Amino acid sequence: MRTIVCCLCVILLWSVVANGSLNDEYDSDKRYHPRLPDENVPVKASRNAEQEQTIEYWRNQAKATVEKHVKRTENTNIAKNVIMFLGDGMSIATVALARIHAGGEETPLSFEEFPYIGMAKTYCVDYQVPDSACTATAFLTGIKGNIATIGVNANVKLRDCEAGLNRTLHTTSIGQWAINAGKDAGLVTTTRVTHASPAGVYAHTAFRDWENDFYVKADGCDANRVDDIAEQLVYGETGAQLKVIMGGGRREFMDRDAHEDYETGKGGYRSDGRHLINEWLRNGPVGENRTFVWKRSDLLAVDPHRTDKILGLFEPSHCAYNLEKIDNNMDEEPTLSEMVDKATDILSTNSNGFFLFVEGGRIDHGHHDNQARYAIDETVEFAKAIELARKKFSEEDTLIVVTSDHSHTASFAGYANRGNDVFGTAGNGDDGLPYMTISYANGPGHAKHVNAETGARLDVRQMDRSKSNFMFPATVPLYLETHAGEDVGVYASGPWSHLFTGTFEQNLIPHMMAYASCLGNGLKACD
Repeated sequence: MRTIVCCLCVILLWSVVANGSLNDEYDSDKRYHPRLPDENVPVKASRNAEQEQTIEYWRNQAKATVEKHVKRTENTNIAKNVIMFLGDGMSIATVALARIHAGGEETPLSFEEFPYIGMAKTYCVDYQVPDSACTATAFLTGIKGNIATIGVNANVKLRDCEAGLNRTLHTTSIGQWAINAGKDAGLVTTTRVTHASPAGVYAHTAFRDWENDFYVKADGCDANRVDDIAEQLVYGETGAQLKVIMGGGRREFMDRDAHEDYETGKGGYRSDGRHLINEWLRNGPVGENRTFVWKRSDLLAVDPHRTDKILGLFEPSHCAYNLEKIDNNMDEEPTLSEMVDKATDILSTNSNGFFLFVEGGRIDHGHHDNQARYAIDETVEFAKAIELARKKFSEEDTLIVVTSDHSHTASFAGYANRGNDVFGTAGNGDDGLPYMTISYANGPGHAKHVNAETGARLDVRQMDRSKSNFMFPATVPLYLETHAGEDVGVYASGPWSHLFTGTFEQNLIPHMMAYASCLGNGLKACD
């Protein structure tokens, strides 16, 4: 009897499946499960491949990490030095991709080993998704402003010439706070030194694009009254006092008709006949040793003890991508690590200490062009510079904070095998074609990966994906990919680094750095 009942159950179950009701329910659940890759595809072994297959490995790893956290003590020393590293556009996905690219899933980047991590909210006063100008105002001056404005509060609207002149609406940066305290200050960037992020150290402007007088005039402002960003770097209250300035951007300092670039022979972008590099060299007091360099060999030859101030401008516009330098044998452009090393040598001559802002700025540009190889490689180079600085200065007296200004739409997705090249494919779509591990929500990569006539995806296997400037796929066609609005990581090591935990407003960052180093007019650890 029991056998007959069981047989009837099987028949009934098969009938339900055949009629579709149970099958539909099962499929609706199964469709959320991963479509795993072919089991025959080899998985690249990790450095701990054998150990990872054991229970003991993971338990011991967890135990060691817990013990490390338990033994951690709060460092409440006064920070003599503060170094802020800004990975422009360095989203959480970017960090993860760079980690895997550099050393594997299990190998952290240098700053990921910092003891304290928090999350910063990046919105502008008027925009959900920010740009690098309003964010620079937040993380360098402690005040949030409007999109594309720098060093001014939210009473200054975009391109408002008159409001931008109102000094009561200007915000001052932690660089100026350090100078007021008798320390030195400087900036290092792989973008133009007049670009949005570094300009946050010293500039006050109603529009980030006013890097030279020509663009001030183009927007209908009086260039005799509205100082462009390059001019503010030479003559502004903070800019004129910076001990170290390194990056790109020579074109913003020279006239388009009257001057030729040191390397290219082309004119600059100014229209006022001025050569602000020469003016910078003459702007110091009698006896001050000012040094200008535009190539790597001259930078490396600089004697920190015989240099009062240094201006290094290594490209007419932005510094080249690291991969560009490798591909084109560009030996006379310094790496970010080399700039940071020399900058900190020079700043360390002040016994009171220093504040240094360092930007890995071209991470952002790689993402905007959907050129993920550039963005990820720049992140790895950025991590190398942080590692150099952390090893060079003691955690006892030097606070290092690493963060980003905003996110990007780069997606890290799919079901790729462990050890898979992050620049490769991660599975097949319903159209039978492979899709890539990295893709973007929008940007110029759309046109490269979609048939213009049919709208169908193109086969990435037929493309040369080995080139550094390969453009990754994007869902929505745009001339440039946009920023994204999610929170960004904040990693801290050194005195009072335990303050940088939890989720907080981005403008809190300079106030916490100032607290640790006893700068500015707010709360201070030394109080």
